[in-house]
Amino acid sequence: MKNPFKYGTLVDNEFFTDRINELRDIQRMLDSENHLVLISPRRFGKSSLVAKAVKISGRPSVSVNMQNMLSVEDLASKILRELFHLYPMERIKHLMSHFRIIPTVSSNPVTNSIDVSFQPVVNSFVLLEDAMALLEKVSTESKKLIVVFDEFQEIMGIRKGLDKQLRSIMQEQQHLNYILLGSQESMMTEIFERKKSPFYHFGRLMHLNKIPYDDFRVYVTERLPLKDKDADKYKGIVDGILSYTSLHPYYTQQLGAQVWEMMTYDNIVDDVVDKAIDSIIGSHDLDYERLWLSLNRTDRLIMRSLSEGKNPLKNRQIAASTSFSAIKRLMRAGYVIRLSDYEIEDPFFKTWIAKSCN
Repeated sequence: MKNPFKYGTLVDNEFFTDRINELRDIQRMLDSENHLVLISPRRFGKSSLVAKAVKISGRPSVSVNMQNMLSVEDLASKILRELFHLYPMERIKHLMSHFRIIPTVSSNPVTNSIDVSFQPVVNSFVLLEDAMALLEKVSTESKKLIVVFDEFQEIMGIRKGLDKQLRSIMQEQQHLNYILLGSQESMMTEIFERKKSPFYHFGRLMHLNKIPYDDFRVYVTERLPLKDKDADKYKGIVDGILSYTSLHPYYTQQLGAQVWEMMTYDNIVDDVVDKAIDSIIGSHDLDYERLWLSLNRTDRLIMRSLSEGKNPLKNRQIAASTSFSAIKRLMRAGYVIRLSDYEIEDPFFKTWIAKSCN
């Protein structure tokens, strides 16, 4: 019997949760000449949502996680590797014959993987310019290529001025749809909403929010082994999951998976949500301890305030300006998110802090 909840990787088919309206909006954008900028906290399901929309479109796509790119050379190499997976090698090699700097391309017949590397060069922008130009060369009006840059805000840390160089290339391209995803709202807003930014109003700006309660409730109810879905006891299990995770897609899937296992294999029903929470926290105890020890005193005070449901900006032990700087730092690191209020991104870590600090 397969667990009907999935987390930690891209989800699709029966694991995909709602997002009907958002999926429709992305599909409409892909049918236009426009580009999309999609913002949400980490693990809200934006990558899975975009992957599903691209799959439905039936069009070829290139996907690059900017978080894994440490240099401009990395970015150029990744783009070429993606293209080698999409199109016949001979076609790409022919188009690369016009490159100003020819890369080294090797293949592994066992794993069927392609590796692309460049010799050290003085002007790495030439590499990126040629690789980006290749995206347009392989794209056609009938089979427009979709280019997805995930965690796009990370371009600001790869090399100074990369945003200007990338924008200068992208603005001249046709027959391409770009989808730029980001998890750090302040940085993404700075890139796409600040008038002096090269990417100012580059595409349609879309925020991915939490899945509506009623929709998520149906999703969880249908997947749990509930003998009587209308019984108050079983309703309490579903509501307990959604209440604890605050409708966060990733953690709802994680807690749902643990509850399903306990109900299915251990026949646990009474207090199953609390027991599942304890099990997950216990399995991550060392990870949470290491994470906690890596934080400085100010960050710990902020996280403790949030774990207790208090406003961290009103912590009397920290100056307001210091608190605000710490919160911004914690948001950049992904530990804190802000929707209606500031909150700890991981509800299990939140519980671990609350228990450990009392």
